[in-house]
Amino acid sequence: MNRLLVAIMCCLTSSTTVRAADADDVWPQWRGPDGTGYAKKADPPIEWSETKNIRWKVAIPGKGNATPIIWEDRIYIQTAIKTEKQEKPAPDAAMGNTSSSLRLANSGDNGWQGFVSQQPADPGRRPRVRRGRGRRAEKPTHVYRFVVMALDRNNGKVIWEKTACESVPHEAGHPDSSQASNSPVTDGKHLYAFFGSRGLYCLDMNGKLKWHKEFGRMQTRAGFGEGSSPALYGDTVVVNWDHEGQSFVVALNKITGKQLWKVDRDEQTSWTTPIIVEDGSRRQVIIGGSNFVRSYDLATGEVIWKCKGLTANVVPTPVCDFGMVFVMSGYRGNALLAIRYKGASGDITNTDAVVWKHDKGTPYVPSPLLTGDNLFFLQRNNAILSCFDAKTGKEHYSRERLDGIEGIYASPVAARDRVYIVARNGKTLVIKRAPELKILATNALEDSFAASPAIAGNELYLRGEKSLYCIAEETLAQAQ
Repeated sequence: MNRLLVAIMCCLTSSTTVRAADADDVWPQWRGPDGTGYAKKADPPIEWSETKNIRWKVAIPGKGNATPIIWEDRIYIQTAIKTEKQEKPAPDAAMGNTSSSLRLANSGDNGWQGFVSQQPADPGRRPRVRRGRGRRAEKPTHVYRFVVMALDRNNGKVIWEKTACESVPHEAGHPDSSQASNSPVTDGKHLYAFFGSRGLYCLDMNGKLKWHKEFGRMQTRAGFGEGSSPALYGDTVVVNWDHEGQSFVVALNKITGKQLWKVDRDEQTSWTTPIIVEDGSRRQVIIGGSNFVRSYDLATGEVIWKCKGLTANVVPTPVCDFGMVFVMSGYRGNALLAIRYKGASGDITNTDAVVWKHDKGTPYVPSPLLTGDNLFFLQRNNAILSCFDAKTGKEHYSRERLDGIEGIYASPVAARDRVYIVARNGKTLVIKRAPELKILATNALEDSFAASPAIAGNELYLRGEKSLYCIAEETLAQAQ
């Protein structure tokens, strides 16, 4: 698994209690502590509304579909804030240019100096709540501020806000997307905030910039934008760069930002995030792709194995446990591969390393959820759920329609014996984490949700288009 080193730290301040950063009380990356979407011992509420079990609710400036991450008493979040300043966007002919062509800009109040570069985010065909097919966002002409924020977990107040860079995005992105859909990752000592074509930024936990790295400018399919997040293991951070130009995967030293290796990929645009798994003394970087699912040696970048079988427009991030990795996609077809990665080598397509397959009801945008032996996944971006035994491929239930929720980009998460499925119509369905489908609650808020939830301790965090909610068993205390 992509397990992060977790430090245990407890201390008190004069005004608030600082929580221990243990494995049950953090959400250090967008799919949680183990990269599966499951917070094993967390215990958030089952029911809530705008007036029930909302500890606090705060407006987040700008727009971002990035999942917040949580460490100790802080929440870290990325956003893109449209400014009033307008600049002529770069011509299409320059879209293949690398960072050497980008202008330097000072972000102003915090002293950061970043590159004026470009980018957008997540794809996904618009669900039924849309207002018509084929709608394209207009190409941006306004400058955006690409911002990292730290919020107090106790009350939602902003502790610090830093501008990584300012730029006019070169692509509009999908209309349901945002210019900040990449989620950050942390090891508790540093924060790695990725803004795609605007680069990767390493900050300390107080927002001080340590280093940043530029990779060029993405040219995404249909201008849908960018959304892959970085992966972190030990001293290495990995970035997947699949687009319509030369795709690649790159590994950097997390302390210095020095490139360790870079390997070209024969792939078109994807929005999937790498996962890093253990195979004895070796570590594998596994990335889905339309041509192949591939495994790379974390130390060298060498391809260990590859496997055909996914569709185009790969978005879901793989999940992994008990020596198997589960990869899937759902655009213009359906594909799920359960691969035993330990000991695999070469082209493993249609070999015994592929333990089982499935070709119905797989997701387009939402990633799967793996909890114990149960593998949950949605159909396309719809409220249609399947649950399989991950080890054997046995169907527990398949393509069950979920009433009350509509349009799903967020990936499902789980805590204790519950699964949380969040929809764009503001509703969250809570179901039993079990082989039988049982609805526990349907909760509604006055917002729309595309970002995946985060869970830590007894709290569920939902990032909406307008506000960030901390859901816990307390009364509403609006943060000032």
